Amino acid sequence: MTAPTTTTAARKGGRWIERWDPEDTDFWRETGERTARRNLLYSVLSEHIGFSIWTLWSVMVLFMGPEYGVDPAGKFFLIGMATLVGSLVRVPYTFAVARFGGRNWTIVSALLLLLPTGAAYAVMEPGTSYTTFLVVSALTGIGGGNFASSMTNINSFFPLRKKGWALGLNAGGGNIGVPVVQLVGLLVIGTAGAAHPRIVLGVYIPLIVVAAVCAALFMDNLAPVRNDTGAAREAVRDRHTWIMSVLYIGTFGSFIGYSFAFGLVLQTQFGRTPLQAASVTFIGPLLGSLVRPVGGMLADRYGGARITLGTFAAMAVATGVVVLASVTESLSVFLVGFVALFLLTGLGNGSTYKMIPGIFHARAVERGLTGEPAAAYGRRLSGASMGLIGAVGALGGLAINLAFRQSFQAAATGTPAFIAFLLFYAVCFCLTWAVYLRGAPAGPVPTAAKPARSYAEV
Repeated sequence: MTAPTTTTAARKGGRWIERWDPEDTDFWRETGERTARRNLLYSVLSEHIGFSIWTLWSVMVLFMGPEYGVDPAGKFFLIGMATLVGSLVRVPYTFAVARFGGRNWTIVSALLLLLPTGAAYAVMEPGTSYTTFLVVSALTGIGGGNFASSMTNINSFFPLRKKGWALGLNAGGGNIGVPVVQLVGLLVIGTAGAAHPRIVLGVYIPLIVVAAVCAALFMDNLAPVRNDTGAAREAVRDRHTWIMSVLYIGTFGSFIGYSFAFGLVLQTQFGRTPLQAASVTFIGPLLGSLVRPVGGMLADRYGGARITLGTFAAMAVATGVVVLASVTESLSVFLVGFVALFLLTGLGNGSTYKMIPGIFHARAVERGLTGEPAAAYGRRLSGASMGLIGAVGALGGLAINLAFRQSFQAAATGTPAFIAFLLFYAVCFCLTWAVYLRGAPAGPVPTAAKPARSYAEV
């Protein structure tokens, strides 16, 4: 049998691949893998810069000394505003891929980042009103949408057996945008001083243009990916969309929430200067980003549900360490516990995103589908659900920042917030076990003995 080939045609203003079948092993070996990896590379670049802009205010607040007139609660609300908008735009960004094409939308979404970056450059000085800062912080939220469109796009390029690795690498490369912008902030504070936040912004404006140009030159649109409102409605009605949303709050919501808040917590609770806070703030997000592909690869091998379950158990333990450090005011123990949390959120991010296409493939098997029809159903529903799951999960970052704001207002410490997070991780652990692992065999089941794909394998 002759493997299908990629046919690229110019239409709708961009490069479109008319035929795409990654589940066909001959097609994948001959042309598919090379094309998919190229699109993955430039998708990571654009998403990386999107994450940097989304989390920009986690750095900007470190430059905001007393002369800005913004108290710690106000700063937590500023970064929470960026988190909120970034969560909400993930839904339309998800469906923009099918409406405009993955390449075309990557170009547009990259160029849109010039708006919040330029606005921040214009207003970042003492004397600017708090309302103005809120509006500009909200604008940076569009950077959070880049993640949803990027993940939806890359999900369509790779076969099911490679999705854990590909989605983990795509997300991990994007997530590294968080520690990178924090490292840029550290470099600026350490050399030019805390009075020059505009240098950080000046670094990113040309990088945004580079990302857009690379997407235009080297990425492709997939014609078989179509807007499917029926898939969206079906994903909304499926309980697994909402169960995975809760689990994603625990993994990605924690990652992005802690990334925004880490430096501010160090300043507020432990009295660190901007330079001292910035010198360690990047470590957790960096490690959490680097380990995300590892979470995806472990999920490919052992099952996403099993890796996710172990991750939530370990996150509860690490949070217990952070609570102890917060009560005893031990900065060294606090840093160890917090960095461990970042590592674990990275693992969990990789494993949960591997679960999503696996779950909907299992749903296809439940319906009696096999082969390419089952794979197509899984791609269709997982692509539609990713935007919803990503949006709800990212709202966990907002919840974390609001919890910190309330905790510091009421108790002048983050301890109550950390206790609440620990209890939530316990809930996520129980939910993962009850829905995806209860009654599952302890070890791998021989392929010949499996009549259908089980949720323990996702």
